[in-house]
Amino acid sequence: MSRGGKRASGGSGDPAGRRVGNPAVRLLAARSLRTHRKAWAAVFAAVAVTSALLGGLALALGSAGLGHARVERYAAAPVVVAGDQEVSWTATPWGSEPRTETAGLTERVRIPAAAVDVLRAVPGVREAVPDDTFVVREGGADSAPGTGTRAYPGRSWDAARLAPYRLTDGREPRGAGETVAGAGLGAAVGDTVAGREVVGVADGPAALYVTAGEARRLAGHPGSVDAVGVLAEPGVPVDTLHARVRAALDDAGIRDTAAGQPLRALTGDGRGGAEHLGAPPARAELLQLLAAVSGTLVLVAVLVLASLVAQALQQRAAERELLLSVGATPRQVRAAAGREVSRVAGAAALLGALLSVPAFLMLWSALRARTGVVPEGLELPTPPWLFAAVLVVAALVVGITRLVVLLAARRPGRPGKGGVRRVAGLVLLVLGVGSAATATVQGGAAAAAAGAATVTLVAGCALLGPWIARAAMTVLDRPFRWFGGAPGRLTAAGAGAHSRRLGAALVPVVLVTSFALVQLSAGATMERAAAAQARAATTADLAFTGTTAERVRRLPGVETATDVLRSSVVLARTEAGTPRLDRLPVLGVDAEGLAGTLDPGVVAGDLSGLARAGTVAVGADTAESLELKPGSAVELRLGDGTPKRLKVIAVYERSLALGEFLLPKAELAPHMSDPYPARVLASGTHEASPVAPEAVTTPGAELNGIVSGGIVAAIGGLTVLSVLSTLALIGAGRRGELALLRQVGASAGQLRRMLGLEAGFLTATGLLVGLVVGALPLTAFAWALTGGLPYLPPAQAGAIAGVVLVTVVAGVFLPAARRGLTR
Repeated sequence: MSRGGKRASGGSGDPAGRRVGNPAVRLLAARSLRTHRKAWAAVFAAVAVTSALLGGLALALGSAGLGHARVERYAAAPVVVAGDQEVSWTATPWGSEPRTETAGLTERVRIPAAAVDVLRAVPGVREAVPDDTFVVREGGADSAPGTGTRAYPGRSWDAARLAPYRLTDGREPRGAGETVAGAGLGAAVGDTVAGREVVGVADGPAALYVTAGEARRLAGHPGSVDAVGVLAEPGVPVDTLHARVRAALDDAGIRDTAAGQPLRALTGDGRGGAEHLGAPPARAELLQLLAAVSGTLVLVAVLVLASLVAQALQQRAAERELLLSVGATPRQVRAAAGREVSRVAGAAALLGALLSVPAFLMLWSALRARTGVVPEGLELPTPPWLFAAVLVVAALVVGITRLVVLLAARRPGRPGKGGVRRVAGLVLLVLGVGSAATATVQGGAAAAAAGAATVTLVAGCALLGPWIARAAMTVLDRPFRWFGGAPGRLTAAGAGAHSRRLGAALVPVVLVTSFALVQLSAGATMERAAAAQARAATTADLAFTGTTAERVRRLPGVETATDVLRSSVVLARTEAGTPRLDRLPVLGVDAEGLAGTLDPGVVAGDLSGLARAGTVAVGADTAESLELKPGSAVELRLGDGTPKRLKVIAVYERSLALGEFLLPKAELAPHMSDPYPARVLASGTHEASPVAPEAVTTPGAELNGIVSGGIVAAIGGLTVLSVLSTLALIGAGRRGELALLRQVGASAGQLRRMLGLEAGFLTATGLLVGLVVGALPLTAFAWALTGGLPYLPPAQAGAIAGVVLVTVVAGVFLPAARRGLTR
């Protein structure tokens, strides 16, 4: 083939020669594709599934990247002035430029009321309307606790103009006992809600609107407001108004009331961040989690495709040798293989691109179905042009597959040097062990990080597969020969002659075992440890909601009670000079009410010190990492960004259940948007709801569970497909071998027993190696975060083993059964 090209062009290096050689490449590719279409079917299925999963994640990342908080209450205000709901931390990594990290705040950052007068004086401003949001609760201070107290969002009636919400019935409120009800509340004029007479009904969501004076009283923070909506004079463009507002704020030098940061002037979709405080942090967590999962999926996909393509090409070694012997050049053989895979992968990737759309919609539907996982105010748009991303992903998957072919067919018919392969495998194992430690510092994405480390270890095992298979068979060789009869001797002989084939079969089994083990065990380990700590920490006899400890203490039979406030703090730290901001859950408690209600498991210090302002108790893991002890000082940003330097008075061990910090309620409450207790714990004999142990959980943790669960199922399906496809390819390639064994006298029963021994060997070895591979990152992850060993429910462990066994048996027996070789 190449000789004809040379004669036509005068040399193989001439471009004309390459043009003449193209018809030969096309002919080789077309003929080979028809001949080996069953072998390429496995690659087609893997590429289609990979493209569907990556396309769905690409759509999710794009939607989250475009996400923003929904604009509702401030829709009529072109500019909204509010506090900065982010904190930043700058540090200089070793040998690098300074880096800045940011973290969202979950509590309201308020601004001085003086900003209202400054804004009203700005040219082009028709009106500057202060806005405060608060909660109006059903029942007064003397109502019985735990009697179904209802809470309603409240605002001043003046602020309703910022939406705008207009009256549909009745009139505006004029006294402290009057209110306008939002239509979503379902109340009518003349009704009584939360002790107030409904004098009007307005369009819009469920809310209660009161007079401006009553709103200031109920908000409980005189001298400051939540935000200011700026209404423009007719004809004033938004850009012009924004520039004037920004200049006025800078000239006045007004700062927020928390950290003293400059105020923000928000326009467009940015206004939604002043309404829905939880939306921007949730969006950032979602992006981080999807990015981590996408990275793991790419690694898994590359490993799966590499294994399948390499096996498909390996079975054609004799054919490639024949082509080389009759004049084809290595370049032509590689080009033909590349052309084949481009056609197969191209069609498969397009099919996967179509399937990625319903996969994405299912993921988003699962997130929306769980209340509180994705904040109600978070908009995740999917404009039509975003769906073009699936085509980009499809092209990327085709490119990855083509690259895999080029590497696998780099020297057709000439296996690579064993020494180089061994060294590369060992290097990957070392990198995998080192990267496993990073799973301990990934927060909500720890399971995904552990999964990425697992894939690196599996990649090392893939390169070392023949040696692993040979070592395993060395152990089992004599038992097979002694106790397995003729089938056992055939199995041992075949394994010794085809260790590379056996190693290729082991790789996907190890992958599916280790990946499923890490992803399932990581979540189960954390949940089990948190639940155990919650049971030990909750010593209260009684639990109340919708009330306060002050009211509960007045009940007969109650001996002690504590409010439990839930918020978050931001902890700034550096790792090797790199800045890091962690948003951590915290509890606010009454020190005098802890006895008999909460037992954090103090290992140093005394919780009675929480009765003093400026104090904090710290979880043992955080105390160890920050080198804190009783008497030390720690700097935190409270939920609204206020910096606090607090004295450590105790260190406790049950931080998975209670959060990393315990603060005095009086210290935490002023920095919360709604400083009302999440629940009240009490001890005594009064009849109340039985206490259910409750660990501190965050929407981020639930989000991680849902996304990780869906992705584990999807990637698990891909790896199971990889096991089945690889074994089917190997089985198809050894049909001649099995037919020859039949011809020389082996019975169908002997072949079945031989294949059964091979399936048992692959299952046992794959599960064992997968267990070892998965145990490395899992142990580091579990020991660092829970102080114990990893845990996997027996039912899930049995499911992993069962799926592996069924898949291996099917992959080993089906190719032979289709040819009737085992009948």
